[in-house]
Amino acid sequence: MKRSLTYRLSIFAFLLPALILFVGILIAPIIMSAYYSLNDFKAISGADMNFVGLRNYIELFSKELINDKGAAFTNVNYMGEALENALILGALSVFIQLPLALVIALKLSKGIRGERAYLSIFFMPVLISTVIIGQLWKNIYEPDGLLNNALAAIGLRDQLFSWVSSHIHSTKMPFKGGWTGYKETALIAAFVPILWQYIGYHMLLMYAGIKGVPMDLLEAAQLDGCTEGQVNRLIIIPYIKPILRVCVIFAVTGSLKSFDLIYTLMNDTRRAELPSTLMYKLTFLNNRYGLGSAIAVVLIVLCFAFALLISLAFRDKGEKVA
Repeated sequence: MKRSLTYRLSIFAFLLPALILFVGILIAPIIMSAYYSLNDFKAISGADMNFVGLRNYIELFSKELINDKGAAFTNVNYMGEALENALILGALSVFIQLPLALVIALKLSKGIRGERAYLSIFFMPVLISTVIIGQLWKNIYEPDGLLNNALAAIGLRDQLFSWVSSHIHSTKMPFKGGWTGYKETALIAAFVPILWQYIGYHMLLMYAGIKGVPMDLLEAAQLDGCTEGQVNRLIIIPYIKPILRVCVIFAVTGSLKSFDLIYTLMNDTRRAELPSTLMYKLTFLNNRYGLGSAIAVVLIVLCFAFALLISLAFRDKGEKVA
C-alpha cells in the first residue's frame, strides 16, 4: 500500500510542472478573459473596472445601439460581420485550399521525378513570415502592381475592371485596381495569399499520411484491377482520414484566429474585418478592454466548438471523440 502511494506521488511530482504550465498558460488566461468580458474598463490596470454582466456581448452582436439621448446609431464594432468574414475564409480554405493540397499530395506521393524539390518549393511559403507575405501581396495588389500589369499585358485589364466595378456597391467610385481597397474584393484578395502560404503546409501533412499507407493494401488493390482513382478514393483517402480531420480543424480555427496577414495587407481592415482585427482595435486603439475580452472568449468557444463538430463529422461508427 505504501509503495503504491509512493508510486502515485512520484507520478504526480513529475506531472506537476507540466500541470502548472498548462493551468498558468491556458486555463488561467481563459478564466481571466471570461471575467474581464463581464466588465467595462478603459485603464489597463483595471482601476476603473465596472461590472456590466453580458452587456459587452450584447453590444458586440447588435447592429444598432442606443445612445444616452435615446437615439439609435449604427454599431461600427458589429461582431456579426467579422464572424461572417471569418467563416467565409474558413469555407474557402476547406473547399478550395484543402482539396488542392490533397491533389498535390496524391500526385507527389506517386514518386514523380523531382519529388523532393517540389515538396520544398510548395512548403517554402510556410517558412516565410506572414508580415513579409502581407507586404509582398500588398505590393502585388496595388493599382500599378504586378497583378494589374499582368492583366494589362494579356489584354484583360479593362474588361475585368469594368466587370468588377459593376459588382461594387459599397462605394460609387469605379474600380481602379486597388484590390484591397474595396469591400467586395478585399476578402477574396486576402484569401489568395492565405491559399498560397498554407497549401504547402496541408500538402505536407497529407503527403506524410499517404506515405504511411501500407504497401500491401496498394498492391492488393492493383492486383484486383483498381484504377488510380479508385485506389485514391477507396484506400488512400479513407486511410488518411485522421490527418484530413486535423487539416480541416486547422483551416477553420486558423481562419477564426487570422490577424497578421489581414492587418499587414490592408490599410483599413474594415473592408475585411475579422474577429481578431476587431479585438485588436477595441482593445489597443479604443481601450475597450471588456469588449476585447468578450471577443477573445467568443473565439475560444467557437474554436473549441468547431474542433468538436469537425471531430464528430469525421468520426467512424462506434469511435469515441476525445
